[in-house]
Amino acid sequence: MRILIVNYEYPPLGGGGGVASRDLAIEWVKNARVDVVTSSFKGFKKFEVVENVNVHRVRIFNRKSRDAATFISMLTYLPGAFIKGFQLMRKNRYDAINTHFVVPSGPVGFLLGRIFRVPNIVSLHGGEIYDPSKKYSPHKNKFYSFVVTYLLNRADAVVAQSSNTRDNTVKYYNPVVKIDIIPLPFHPPVLPRISRKELNLKDDDFIVITCGRLVARKAMDVVINALSKVNSEKIKFLIMGDGPEKENLKQLAEKLNLDKKVIFLGFVDEAVKFKYYNTADIFALTSLHEGFGIVYMEAMFCGLPIVCSNNGGQTDFLKNGKNAVVIDVGDTAACAKGIQELMENKTLYSAMSRNNKKDVENFYAKQVAERYIQIFRNVKAGENIG
Repeated sequence: MRILIVNYEYPPLGGGGGVASRDLAIEWVKNARVDVVTSSFKGFKKFEVVENVNVHRVRIFNRKSRDAATFISMLTYLPGAFIKGFQLMRKNRYDAINTHFVVPSGPVGFLLGRIFRVPNIVSLHGGEIYDPSKKYSPHKNKFYSFVVTYLLNRADAVVAQSSNTRDNTVKYYNPVVKIDIIPLPFHPPVLPRISRKELNLKDDDFIVITCGRLVARKAMDVVINALSKVNSEKIKFLIMGDGPEKENLKQLAEKLNLDKKVIFLGFVDEAVKFKYYNTADIFALTSLHEGFGIVYMEAMFCGLPIVCSNNGGQTDFLKNGKNAVVIDVGDTAACAKGIQELMENKTLYSAMSRNNKKDVENFYAKQVAERYIQIFRNVKAGENIG
């Protein structure tokens, strides 16, 4: 089998959607040829083979960081990705195109699929169709909504990463195509043996950790505000990631006299990320909305109880009182109460830790990748997807 992945982001560029396509590619390449057409960035090679996957990076403009794309960078991805995809399609007889994000990647997968008569399977990641923090989110804009609906209805199959993403797609775009739900894949990492001292952390600190792009949708200000309500001098909040909201978050921490408790670690690679995960106490990400959230999988694997909001795909697998404290969006008081409870209630803490280590096994990449392969085969055979 030969598979072409179209995704404007691919590690080390971007967030969870890029990581998901990489984890699928790593599984597929064991029995198939896999090519990826993605965006370039300063210092990146135009072409390289990474973990046996052929990664082709096309030139874009105005991308200022690894973590967050700009409108111009997404727009300028389209012509370069189409040209590179066209060249690859002429050279290789692909069995399927897997397009990640209906916008901005969608038009490329659609055109290549139509021109070369290859099935185009669209993977929805949630944020591209519904982002309450953005004024021009497609669900609020008639033109963008039309584009999304057009592309969805012309895909050979559509996969949503969660029931929330599927429900939002149906609610705002009402596509005629059936939407399957396949969660994001997760590759269990090898956890490093490391002490807090090696990371300049104290053994008696209570470490709350998060990971993600510092953008408005992640609502990391909720956790920072909550810390001011938690009765503990030992609490620390470690933030892994970068983005346009960094300075605003720093100013908020300073305003609340939390600048010594809120630590910005910036962009960290995979190895460093799991060093911090493995020395933390709980994970907190209280986004306005998450399509799914691979970072939750990472935290679960490390046995961290989680504090999260109740809007997004994470509600498929994070249940209040079982493996997480689930709060209403923006509820800083509930966030503070949840953190405090996890600090003080060791029985609850231990139960959530055990449940997360067990539940994350449902998302291991091998079985998720196989579900995609079955869809590729069904579509190619002209069968009804169920």
